[in-house]
Amino acid sequence: MTPTLRTARMTLTPYRPEDEDAFVGLLRDEEVCRWMGQERAPEADLRAVFKVIMDEIYPQSRFDLWAVWLDGAYVGHAEIKKTGNVDGYEIIAAFVRDSWGKGLGSELARELIRYAARTLGVDRVYGMVGAENAASLALCARLGFTFVRDVVGDDGSVTKMLVVPTGAAPDEAAPKEAAPKEAMDPAEGAPGREPALPPGPQS
Repeated sequence: MTPTLRTARMTLTPYRPEDEDAFVGLLRDEEVCRWMGQERAPEADLRAVFKVIMDEIYPQSRFDLWAVWLDGAYVGHAEIKKTGNVDGYEIIAAFVRDSWGKGLGSELARELIRYAARTLGVDRVYGMVGAENAASLALCARLGFTFVRDVVGDDGSVTKMLVVPTGAAPDEAAPKEAAPKEAMDPAEGAPGREPALPPGPQS
């Protein structure tokens, strides 16, 4: 069962049926999709994905994913799961545009890394970041991620595969100062280019 998590400012909860419109709105935003490296999906497809979350992913405990809240408002989406991209667990997240520029990304990423270590018992997690996404690459470097290899897509796009050990507390592995404003984009907290969820069940 996906647990509720808390950071200094945010609360991560399992999605509820009433969160569907917020989920769809986030992943219908063209700018959010651009930074995640995915096409803007039709609304009907996203609603079908949300139904899979509620009817299959949570009941079958397939993997963990959360709605992210700040002061009672929905500000984003987060996941940690095994994917076909990497040999292990990948963290993925996105934020609504109104929340950009607040330093939430690094705060969320640190919590997901801690969760991977303490709850999942893994010694490393991966992230996939578009080669052109300098802001997210800079954030990942501050969090302690290191380069693994380039992944070239069928369309010629290049994605950087990154990895970070979970053994060291992320708060110690990264500087305490706030990230520069240019790093505060929708992908800031998410070393991940793949869609938050594909249009269908995931194992």
